[in-house]
Amino acid sequence: MKKFAHSGFMLLFQVVLLALFFLTPTPASADQLKIGVILAETGPASFLGGPAVRSLRLLENEINGAGGISGNQVQLIFRDSGGTPEKAVSFARQLIEEEKVFAIIGPSTSGETLKIKKICEDAGVILISCASAELIVKPVTPFVFKTAPTDSFAARRIFMTMNEMSITSIAVLTGNTGFGKAGKDQMVKIAPEYGIKIVENETYDKSATDLTSLVAKIKANPQVQAVVNWSIVPAQSIIAKNIRQAGWNIPIFQSHGFANIKYVEAAGAAAEGIIFPASRLMIAASLPPGPQKDFLLKYKTDYETKYGENVSTFGGHAYDAMLILKQAIETAGTDPKKIRDAIENIKGFYGTAGEFNFTAEDHCGLGIDAFTMLTVKDGKFAPLK
Repeated sequence: MKKFAHSGFMLLFQVVLLALFFLTPTPASADQLKIGVILAETGPASFLGGPAVRSLRLLENEINGAGGISGNQVQLIFRDSGGTPEKAVSFARQLIEEEKVFAIIGPSTSGETLKIKKICEDAGVILISCASAELIVKPVTPFVFKTAPTDSFAARRIFMTMNEMSITSIAVLTGNTGFGKAGKDQMVKIAPEYGIKIVENETYDKSATDLTSLVAKIKANPQVQAVVNWSIVPAQSIIAKNIRQAGWNIPIFQSHGFANIKYVEAAGAAAEGIIFPASRLMIAASLPPGPQKDFLLKYKTDYETKYGENVSTFGGHAYDAMLILKQAIETAGTDPKKIRDAIENIKGFYGTAGEFNFTAEDHCGLGIDAFTMLTVKDGKFAPLK
């Protein structure tokens, strides 16, 4: 009888222990913060999305290795859109409806972002885009932000430089992407403010492999004093090559979409002397000592050591997005409305693109000083002055 009672007691004790094991939270059971990521890791826009994906993987490991965000591990759910708006739309719906994410980082391009903007708004999901079109955040909508400097600022910096060079008559070439269209609209709108006349205005296919005929057309116009090529696709390197192959020694300006050294490598010798606006990340080592330089050099060193390739501004946009989201979550938790309010109150935050100062009326948070003018010298990026 005693043996039976003892056995019964031991059985009950074991059951209680098992129950406690399964019911008691452990450090490993901390909540995971599921954040969606839509970037063009492959396809024509992979020069944008590839560095962004790698930057986020680097940061995800760093954050989780340090204990996560407010004690919770980050789970980034990556989707490769290939730069295709239709895929971006499908992935946005999937991430929101099936994965139940409360925030999405990306997409890489303006066209994709503009296609999914309303989807995120309707769902009340935070969207932090890595694209630059001003239309993404103007007019402001509650849940949509971006980390790339605004394209109108890039256009202004180009025109300011042209004024200094006494250039008054230009040709504008753009790829047939959302980024290209938005840039063209800004240049056409802003050019008169700087006394600059656009005498040639052409669009080319984003998949073009030879633009010789287009170059010949604009070269035939004697009024053209400089060419502005506004693009994010590999064809922007082809434009430069075709211009130089035609023996046309004219100033070539590119948009901030040129800020990846791979475009220089693709253009070869034709890239020499190209002028374009970009963030100071590209010239971090030459900056004066201070918190911005320290931040930029850490990102640059971490990225280049990990992946064995040069850092780019496009990876930086995703890096900034994750850090901004991290700060907002630490302040407000994971409720999208509270995250939105927290982002709108972020001030003096140094990211790779510059100093962010968000407000309820400004969901980009960067000013024209986010851009500095660079050129290509000896196959590398260098300050224009």
